[in-house]
Amino acid sequence: MSELLKVQEIIFSKGNAIKVYTDKDIASAYVADRIAKIIKGKQSVGERAVIGLATGSTPKGVYKELVRLHKDEGLSFRNVSTFNLDEYYPILPIDDQSYVSFMKNNLFNPDYALGIFKGRSKG
Repeated sequence: MSELLKVQEIIFSKGNAIKVYTDKDIASAYVADRIAKIIKGKQSVGERAVIGLATGSTPKGVYKELVRLHKDEGLSFRNVSTFNLDEYYPILPIDDQSYVSFMKNNLFNPDYALGIFKGRSKG
């Protein structure tokens, strides 16, 4: 086990490997800020940011903060490609229980001017 921890120390800087928050809103704002910095960094060099998105209750605050950054501070997603980390098969993207629907409701709402790739999982 100690060998695994040594590898993690090499991969992650010691100060950023693990952060513990007592408030979920502060944690969500921190994660959204890190994502925004990645997006802006890629934009500054003309590259595309590729982000894997999770569903469920944990990332909802992050998505809410990303929407706020977009609406209030002008964070642009023009150079961003996203993909869902998973999807149920054979659920269709229009199904209320699909991850596509989840993302539309929590991040890709048309009011936010963010789009979603039209595709579906294959069996």
